[in-house]
Amino acid sequence: MSEQEISKATIGRMPLYLHFLQEESSKGAKYISSAVIAQNIPVSAVLVRKDLAIVSSQPGRPRLGFEVVRLIADIEKFLGYDNLSDAVIVGAGGLGKAFLGYEGFKSNGLNIVAAFDVDPAVIGERIAGKEVYALSELPQFVTKGKINIGIVTVPKEAAQGVVDLMVRSGIRAVWNFAPIPLKVPKGIIVKNEDLSASLALLAGELSKRI
Repeated sequence: MSEQEISKATIGRMPLYLHFLQEESSKGAKYISSAVIAQNIPVSAVLVRKDLAIVSSQPGRPRLGFEVVRLIADIEKFLGYDNLSDAVIVGAGGLGKAFLGYEGFKSNGLNIVAAFDVDPAVIGERIAGKEVYALSELPQFVTKGKINIGIVTVPKEAAQGVVDLMVRSGIRAVWNFAPIPLKVPKGIIVKNEDLSASLALLAGELSKRI
């Protein structure tokens, strides 16, 4: 099945399955049924089976279910987590520093190798073993390291200029945390994360239940 035929909803559920399966594996689980997975995501068992049929060739064994370790490997391969992708961050402020220190990205296939900033106070600093470079060094670093992913954690006023520089440097996918839509050439992937909008949705849902 081609990527075009796989819905965004299906792809979005895969990390949920993976996280749950990793937790169960850490507890010693060897096999797991689609019904148990469905109870913990939660989605229907029928949908779980349809999703897993896309990524895994193993049939669920009667009374046992799927082999957990093998299913984890299948999902990681589907998501590309079995092949770490190097990434750089531009913006070594609070959020950027938090990302540099977060080891959980590696289990999801992302390896942040360096950060870049324009503030002389942070340039040269090492955060979680990763150096902060001057933004002017980004093009050479990206080209030399063949980096494809850029993470934007700068104020919205600087975001478009940063992304323009990323694209010129060879970045092909951008994870944007600046609260502003970005303009990029055709063929460049952008995933926007609006933290303010997410907080507003959370507050709205909470207000309905109080």
